[in-house]
Amino acid sequence: MDGNSPIGWLCVAPPILTIVLAILSRRVVLSLILGICLAVFLLLPTPKAFEASHDQPFSWLSYLSICSMDFVHGVVIGHLWKSLSDGDHLLVFAFTTVLGAQVALIHRCGGMLGIVEWAKPLARTRRGGQILTWLLGLLIFIDDYANTLLLGSTMSPITDRLKISREKLAYLVDSTAAPVSGLALVSTWVATEISSMQDGYQKAGIEIGTSTISIFLETIPSRFYILYTLAFVFLCGLLCRDFGPMLRAEQNAADEEPPATSESSRASGRVPRAINAILPIGLTVVVVVALLVVTGLVDVGDQPLPESTWQRWGAIVGAGSSYISLFYGALAGLLAIIALIAIQRCLEVSEVAKASLDGVLHVVPALVILWLAWALSGLTGEGYMQTGQFLAAQISQLNVSPALMPTIIFVLASAIAFSTGTSWGTMLILMPLTIPLVYGLLSAQLSAPPAPDHFVLVASVGSVLAGAIFGDHCSPISDTTILSSRSSGCNHIAHVRTQMPYALTVAGVAIVFGTLPAGFGINSWLLLPLGTAAMVVILLTFGRATQSKLSASS
Repeated sequence: MDGNSPIGWLCVAPPILTIVLAILSRRVVLSLILGICLAVFLLLPTPKAFEASHDQPFSWLSYLSICSMDFVHGVVIGHLWKSLSDGDHLLVFAFTTVLGAQVALIHRCGGMLGIVEWAKPLARTRRGGQILTWLLGLLIFIDDYANTLLLGSTMSPITDRLKISREKLAYLVDSTAAPVSGLALVSTWVATEISSMQDGYQKAGIEIGTSTISIFLETIPSRFYILYTLAFVFLCGLLCRDFGPMLRAEQNAADEEPPATSESSRASGRVPRAINAILPIGLTVVVVVALLVVTGLVDVGDQPLPESTWQRWGAIVGAGSSYISLFYGALAGLLAIIALIAIQRCLEVSEVAKASLDGVLHVVPALVILWLAWALSGLTGEGYMQTGQFLAAQISQLNVSPALMPTIIFVLASAIAFSTGTSWGTMLILMPLTIPLVYGLLSAQLSAPPAPDHFVLVASVGSVLAGAIFGDHCSPISDTTILSSRSSGCNHIAHVRTQMPYALTVAGVAIVFGTLPAGFGINSWLLLPLGTAAMVVILLTFGRATQSKLSASS
């Protein structure tokens, strides 16, 4: 990974074009297709390269004809088909469609309605509804995909009843998906995070051995954006204040007519049955966790494990096959809801088939966007434009103080994740570059090798993990952003527009009350309360409570 891109600074053009067009036109699919076409076009051979690779005399006609065929083949076969036929991608497609069918059946046989009835005492107000969503988001920590798809579809009837906008629901879902999974020691994220750290330390010539988990834990208070995001979501619900586009979305939701009541649902034959939601969803989670453990044990084999119980289970789960576990978990939940329907005889076979098809069709737009986003992400990756590696190499050439590195790394990780739409890819690209770079700067400053857990080194590692999630959080081409909007029934670009001011606000707080002072040695545990207090002041100063015109006029 030398940090060179075959097209230089032009490597940032396709993702930037895609993101700008998506925000301006609100047509995500078209924007992604144009971004893919631009990327393939930029990677076509130049006339000189064409002439050097052919024996016959160069001619513009032959150059244009061959380039045209290469362009079409590159777009259709080289990248769109490659993205569609990828094994992991197919498992995500399968998991999403099966879970979509499961959720539709749960909704059709009264499961969601039963959850609404059950949650009424816990969510009587807008404040209670938002805090309940936040709390459930914290509990579904095992995987960000499972979090977004389960939480959005489960909570939408409750938030609709409380007149909480779909934009706010999508924000709540998105902000408790990757942030929670990225922090949890037992999740599908752990293996990627720890392996990228180990790679970085090895490249720096540091042997940390069994200290990997302890250093990983030390980075948790340094992941300022993640922790502040979780606090900000809770504060928005607790204070019931919003600002910017989110405030307008909340006011529009408050002014809408109230949704259908449970009585009207009963009149249409839909009886509240909470067990029809709790059992399938619970079984899905249990099977996912069980399979993560089983596949993790197979992968770990005879390798030595940490002595701590939590660290041991974290290593096992992190090594598990997440995509296979998710698919079979969703399949188990689908079979469970079909069995319940058969036992209760609440739906005819034709109704089951129709509801399942409706559920699959509901997630198809998200799958199309995911497919195209993965294709663009592949084009920006290693072997093609190498956008992330190129941006990282530009930063590594700067001669800066080690104290500023946590902030610089956070901004760089954010830019890479925002441009590529992948947090995992950002971690794997940037971590092996960050640790040797910061270690070298510290060695030059201290005239001696620093400790592997030096506060600047730990803060820089935390900045990679936090910045990757921040950029992914904001990016319109991110998989979790796409799934969050779809599972919540929110327009995708409306979700991006309303979420971005909140994410940028939290990122600003994370820099001012996080990465900057942490780089100069201020303890992270002292900074976290200060940043939280700053967010309270921001909400009280700039936020406003939602005022319904309908209630005001009455």
